[in-house]
Amino acid sequence: MLSDHHAFNVACFTVLCGNLAVCLIFVNTLQAAGNSLEAGGQGTFSLELIGNELQAIGNVTVIAGLLMDFEGDIEDILIITGNWTQALGGLVALADEFEDSTTAGQSENIIGNLLQAIGNSLQALGGSYELLEDGGYYHPSVFFDNDDLIITGSWIQAAGAAISVIGQIKEETQEAALNINE
Repeated sequence: MLSDHHAFNVACFTVLCGNLAVCLIFVNTLQAAGNSLEAGGQGTFSLELIGNELQAIGNVTVIAGLLMDFEGDIEDILIITGNWTQALGGLVALADEFEDSTTAGQSENIIGNLLQAIGNSLQALGGSYELLEDGGYYHPSVFFDNDDLIITGSWIQAAGAAISVIGQIKEETQEAALNINE
């Protein structure tokens, strides 16, 4: 039986997109494009560049898991791997923020990247637990069922992405004013 919280999250996704799978494909496509553009806009080799590239790779991996028809659990494994890759990319990009020569947007980028990494990790954990349960294993989750972990992770990741956009705009504006390309 669905909890009220779970039902609310599914309803929000359905209202926003009409179909959960379509919504996930759309969101990951936008994220992959955004991460690719952000990586391409980096003037020099940096942890931020690597982090953005990892996030884009993770997004594309999730999309492949959602769109392609594989035998067995390969689709789920691709989605889980993509979420872990996005989380790693967020943490790598986060590390770069501590070394940035400009301070504008730094706190927003730190918080945003951390939230994205937490959200992606929750999504990956929920998918991993779901895969284990499908294989006959049980995990004792007291607070969340698997879908709640995945959906909560999606919302946390989305909040982090929104905060990161604000930080990135502030950072790029200051860098442009100072004629810095990093």
